[in-house]
Amino acid sequence: MPISFGSKLANSFAKYGQLCVGIDPHSALLSQWGLEDDVKGLEKFANAVLDSVVSRVGIIKPQVSFFERHGSKGFAVLERLAARAAETDLLVIMDAKRGDIGTTMDAYFDAWLGKNAPFICDALTVSPYLGFGSLKDTLSGSAERGKGVFVLAATSNPEGASVQRATIGGTTLANSIWESLAEINAVTASGNARFGSFGAVLGATLNLQSFGLGQVMAGQPNAATPILAPGFGAQGAELSASKQLFGEAASQVIHSVSRSVLQAGEAGLAKAIDGAKAELAIGLG
Repeated sequence: MPISFGSKLANSFAKYGQLCVGIDPHSALLSQWGLEDDVKGLEKFANAVLDSVVSRVGIIKPQVSFFERHGSKGFAVLERLAARAAETDLLVIMDAKRGDIGTTMDAYFDAWLGKNAPFICDALTVSPYLGFGSLKDTLSGSAERGKGVFVLAATSNPEGASVQRATIGGTTLANSIWESLAEINAVTASGNARFGSFGAVLGATLNLQSFGLGQVMAGQPNAATPILAPGFGAQGAELSASKQLFGEAASQVIHSVSRSVLQAGEAGLAKAIDGAKAELAIGLG
């Protein structure tokens, strides 16, 4: 069996810390960087971000939509970026939020996590809202490949709350997803693994109690469920408040930043990342 994603994540945390830099080349940022909103600008932006993060952080999170909007040539840029990242010790979480059933979901697995996947990555974000069971084959296939999966559980967009706070059998849907992930991680993680390979996406701007996720803040001592937390920086959550937001589970959190560092431009990006790392050290201290 290959090394599990959970083991890779624990090693990355130990070496580089818990900051993740999103690669989100939307049109306003390209313009701010003095780049054209085209494939050439896209590739220059993506490569410059990659060059700045290597040896500074251990995790990147490309937002697939910003490449997809440029069509097949944009996807080609993403393929090349992924191949470059694979030559480093970065972990790559592709933020694609895929979710479907049957052979369609199998095809998404082949594209992102399979043996011959054109988009090389270590983990993928997925949606469970066609039923958590629809992810069964994706989770088992990922475990066999040493890959990770991050499942949307509680997202920071206001529209998500009406679904994610809905109750099923006395618990919220968000908590049901969390409990399912914790159960799978407890069963599939090998030995005394610090982390399981299947994580939850929890928005950093949320009140976890209101989503029925108060127990998350107590943390998990064995085979902990990783938490991918977008929302730090431009969306309002402060890295220095990590323990206030996540309690004991802060040690399980991948703290994702994007605009708050990317808006520094190519010349200021490295300094902005170092500043975010320093702020996070305060939040975890």
